[in-house]
Amino acid sequence: MKHRSRILFVLAAALSASVQTYAQYPAKAVRLVVPFPPGGGTDTLARVYGQKLGEALGQQVVIDNRPGGGTNIGAEIAAKAPPDGYTALMGNIAHAINVTLYSKLSYDLVRDFAPVTLLASTPNILVVHPSIPVRSVKELIVLAKAKPGELDYASSGSGSSAHLAAELFSSMAGIKMTHIPYKGGGPAVIALAGGQVSVGFATTPSVIGHVKAGKLRGLAVTTAQRSPSTPDLPTISESGLAGYEAGTWYGLLVPAAAPKEVVTRLHGESVKLLKQSDVKDRLDAAGFELIGNTPEQFATFIRSEIEKWARVVKASGARAE
Repeated sequence: MKHRSRILFVLAAALSASVQTYAQYPAKAVRLVVPFPPGGGTDTLARVYGQKLGEALGQQVVIDNRPGGGTNIGAEIAAKAPPDGYTALMGNIAHAINVTLYSKLSYDLVRDFAPVTLLASTPNILVVHPSIPVRSVKELIVLAKAKPGELDYASSGSGSSAHLAAELFSSMAGIKMTHIPYKGGGPAVIALAGGQVSVGFATTPSVIGHVKAGKLRGLAVTTAQRSPSTPDLPTISESGLAGYEAGTWYGLLVPAAAPKEVVTRLHGESVKLLKQSDVKDRLDAAGFELIGNTPEQFATFIRSEIEKWARVVKASGARAE
């Protein structure tokens, strides 16, 4: 009886210590893994969000850019990190695409991560370098059909939203363009603006400045409705490819075994900061549409995105190893 009492005492003490530990969370800096290099849409959001989250938590949020492997390097690092709440992943649509695009992954998006919240979404913008003599989606399709395979398009990597958006566009338009993958949205946009590549389906935050400055010509947005940040740009669907729709989303994930108290804290602080006027103003101007749903809703969304993009990947024949 005394032995049993001692066991219960030890368990109770351990539970109390655990609760106390996470009641004080975080006690040190939090690492936010961004699976892209600086300069793209994911990195832009991470830096604004990370700064404000750090202020809310009372600890620094350190942005850890880990590009490569079509976002899989960063995802693997985060998935295998200690599940103590001190490492998080800035998840992206590419992670849902990769489930089907890659024949083998070293992590499981559903099993190895606990969703915290879907932070934001953004349209991609179909852009061309000003040297390309087209000013509409229809003119681009006509040119591509006249020069099959001669037009090239930049993407932030194989399996990225830019890659699949272009593949979907090419399939629906009946054209052939050459894919030039880069290690992130930043390098892809630099190549576009420099004229090394002709066409791109880049995230709004990464190209909106170049479009407004005239360094790139925006033709249309990839979402079903026009974007508030670029109201003058039509959708691809209304520009001649009826039913076309693609976009990019970003969300916070932590290792699956992270304590529920950590997920609850991160979710609560994230939703609050997304409603702050200075955050909304900065991210609205960059082309983000802020969301902030529940962990359960985000989990359901991730599963639906895996299913949706599996159909697109299989139809396109795209494959990566």
